[in-house]
Amino acid sequence: MLTAYIQQVVTENNGLEEPAATRDRLKDRFPKGATRRMTQLGMVIGAVLEPLSPNESDTLVYASEYAESRALEAYLDSFPTASPTLFQTSIHPSAVQQFLIQRQQPVGSLFPMTGRSHLGGQALQVALLAPTPRAIVCGGEERGTWLLEANAASARTFAFALSITRNAEGAIGQISLDPACVGREELSLGTLFEALHARASLLRESEGRAWFSLRWS
Repeated sequence: MLTAYIQQVVTENNGLEEPAATRDRLKDRFPKGATRRMTQLGMVIGAVLEPLSPNESDTLVYASEYAESRALEAYLDSFPTASPTLFQTSIHPSAVQQFLIQRQQPVGSLFPMTGRSHLGGQALQVALLAPTPRAIVCGGEERGTWLLEANAASARTFAFALSITRNAEGAIGQISLDPACVGREELSLGTLFEALHARASLLRESEGRAWFSLRWS
């Protein structure tokens, strides 16, 4: 069983908020004019990462099932004269890169991850196995438009970031996970977000024993 202690949690529960509204609400959190070039997911990921101040001693895990839905939609809509700028923006780790590049901030390791019903558990496993003193897990989605109609985008916008260490001092919560069950038992990104946002305890059991637990101090 892998165990680590939660030091910080920040969430953005945006729901059906449109990108323009997100931009207006968060524009003061970023350098002047920066949000004009940022995606909605980039803005909310940046908003949750900024208070945690990632640095070059950290392991950073980024998880998203659909990632840059709006940029991908715009890129596909740009055919037959495909936009190289939209292509670059639509790549999976774009949201976290927008934050790090803007700050010229190196990190020790960056693990971009995607998946479906197991993604939350898989992202936590990578963070719990990190050799660095601190690991940060961030993730989220942005609401799609026509890709949503094709069941290829998220129905809501949200983001979270949490930092974990091996040190229990000052911790606000604890995560325990059995790696043998990761990928076999479900823990989705959305389920993990809901628990973090509500500061709710979460327990997942397999064959009569707990394989994942999230507890708050």
